[in-house]
Amino acid sequence: MSVLENWDHWKNFLGDRLNHAQDKGLKDDTINNLAYEIGGYLANEVEAKNEQERVLADLWSVASEDEQRAIANMMVKLVENNSSH
Repeated sequence: MSVLENWDHWKNFLGDRLNHAQDKGLKDDTINNLAYEIGGYLANEVEAKNEQERVLADLWSVASEDEQRAIANMMVKLVENNSSH
């Protein structure tokens, strides 16, 4: 099963990658910029595998660049909060 097919697996995967990036010393701005770039790629190039991803893709498609950056930043916060519990 692909990590994208299950929302909880996807969040855990992102949380692991976020922790790794932070351990390597990446700054928050760099992480947020990467999240924005990845969000754009996923929204434009990868078919949503679950309802949550479909909602994110739909929101991304109607959002301005600032709003897309906000979505990406919220995803970083979401996985950061999940990985800290």
